[in-house]
Amino acid sequence: QHPSVNPVSILSLPLPELSKKLRDGSLPPDHVFYAYVGKALQIATETNCITEFLQESESQLRRVKLMERQGLLYGVPVSIKDSIDCQGHDSTLGFIKHLNKPAAEDSVVVQVLKRQGAIPFVKTNVPQSLISYDCNNLIFGQTRNPLLYTRTPGGSSGGEGALVGGGGSILGIGTDVGGSLRFPAAFCGICAIKPTGNRLSKRGVMSGIVGQKAVAAAVGPMAKDVESLALCLRALLCEDMFSLDRTVPPLPFNQEVYCSTQPLRIGYYETDFFTMPSPAMRRAVRETKQLLEEAGHTLVPFELTNVDHVVFNYCVRGMFTDGGRSFVKNFKGELEKGSSALFLSLAKAPHWLKTLLCWISKPFVRRMLFIGFVSFYSTVDEVWNLHQEIEDFRHQFIAQWNKLNLDVMLCPMLGPAFGIGYPAKLSVAVSYTMLYNALDFPAGVVPVTLVTDEDEEQLKGYRGYYRDWWDRTLPKAFRGGVGMPVAVQCVALPWQEELCLRFMKEVETL
Repeated sequence: QHPSVNPVSILSLPLPELSKKLRDGSLPPDHVFYAYVGKALQIATETNCITEFLQESESQLRRVKLMERQGLLYGVPVSIKDSIDCQGHDSTLGFIKHLNKPAAEDSVVVQVLKRQGAIPFVKTNVPQSLISYDCNNLIFGQTRNPLLYTRTPGGSSGGEGALVGGGGSILGIGTDVGGSLRFPAAFCGICAIKPTGNRLSKRGVMSGIVGQKAVAAAVGPMAKDVESLALCLRALLCEDMFSLDRTVPPLPFNQEVYCSTQPLRIGYYETDFFTMPSPAMRRAVRETKQLLEEAGHTLVPFELTNVDHVVFNYCVRGMFTDGGRSFVKNFKGELEKGSSALFLSLAKAPHWLKTLLCWISKPFVRRMLFIGFVSFYSTVDEVWNLHQEIEDFRHQFIAQWNKLNLDVMLCPMLGPAFGIGYPAKLSVAVSYTMLYNALDFPAGVVPVTLVTDEDEEQLKGYRGYYRDWWDRTLPKAFRGGVGMPVAVQCVALPWQEELCLRFMKEVETL
């Protein structure tokens, strides 16, 4: 870099301001690019979040400076999750067998980013198979939380969470099939939005379980603030996106909805009665509710019921309707790592043993998450019936929403960040996030508070709703989080990402 360039002044700029300075010429793209390359290297050294530097990003930098039309993300360096194809680079999903198998072309989302002038410059770490909210694999190792190295950054977009949270990237692109954008954002103290499943193209985005449609996956952005997420969606929801992937509905970003100042009617709940919230989670919702009321919005209690049924029968059964066969096939010839080990040992067990374990355990352990999904293969009839049940559930949920005349919903978000290794033991804790993948509603997270000494003290009384092994383990995972961020979840109806972001901005500015 030129000695007169001050990277600190560049790195401190929020994305909308940085973008403005890049487009009006007051900041050269080279200065911004190398400032972020330097910072990314520092954060990668500290947290092990980057899997690959994209060498062609320097060529893209030169091309950007020659662009006749400056896109909305002109000159902005962007980090990309490992599972999103970048031409000439591996999308490993943490599997050794995917090494040295570079993608033939960029995914649609990366193509659109480049056409908008962005510069994808690194790929970031993921857990093996993506079916985890930790971030560890045998190729690249464990990624750590930039705020506290003994904590997980979340997953599966954990490398993105660590890099953006540590300030080494101003905008990251990840994916979410059970909370994989929202966990890292909440754990690392940043913002993210999981859009409706097909709002952004998934063409060229690798999946942990190819072909499953019961639980909707989505591509989405992560950034330090809500305005940056809105700018990213405004850039991506353009004619390029709609022409490169004709299956994406041609819905440009609705600026009018995002900028509206009308008071909102907001549903809320403090718990899903499945995973007991930590004291900090409950306080985050209560304090946010009170501040929203003081700001002139109307808050209405929303009653969640049968979340256990949704988690087991829709989410888990929906993803593993083949008894885990597709999931196990991914690991053929691989060594097993971390959170996948328990899934795999159960999935590989003989059918008679699974059935026996399920029968023996049910009276004593009500939450049969692991054994339940690997016990039985579903017939075609059962899969069709399951899809119909999920569809009916969505309509019932929307009917309850409409009856209360809601605009949006305020919900808890798991937090604070767990100690490293705990996500592998606590797959049940995905209930708060995975609900909105089953419903296919847009859902974002915004950090609102930090864990206090009082929260930590109250954690001593944590018992859980089931008093089982998972409930005894959860407080251990939460413990020691004083000073760590805690977020809330903001939810809207399908295809209403702009309203979701508008609500997130309201929460952010309280």
